[in-house]
Amino acid sequence: MLRSFLRNLHSGPLALQLRRFVIVGTLTAGVQMVLLWLFVDVGGLFYILGAVFAIEITIILSYVLNNAWTFQISKNTGTAEYLYGLLKTNVVRGTAIPIQLAVLYLLVERGAVLYLAANAVAILVSGIYRYVLDAKWTWGQ
Repeated sequence: MLRSFLRNLHSGPLALQLRRFVIVGTLTAGVQMVLLWLFVDVGGLFYILGAVFAIEITIILSYVLNNAWTFQISKNTGTAEYLYGLLKTNVVRGTAIPIQLAVLYLLVERGAVLYLAANAVAILVSGIYRYVLDAKWTWGQ
């Protein structure tokens, strides 16, 4: 599966879309990391609660960027369609939140990994899952 994913980044019918998804994901992962740090180190929240807030903010940011750029051919237009797409991506990405939080928790509590490094791994682990479901359901491809 990983080999197929990497091959599709380079060539294939979905190469451009997949590259754009990875670029948006990398950008929003960076935003998520900064938000997590702000919530935990500056705001004093427990890292799991901070992660939930950071994830939800970046879900919205990801949707806006992916709808405008990554999936521009099938993007959601019009207020109702746009908001319905936002709801759908929240469902998709919401189902990935337990995966991401579980990886984060296990790496921090069992693996003694720093929470920001653990969050980066958790984002990667749930990334392919999010792409497949968003592409198929949110943007109907």
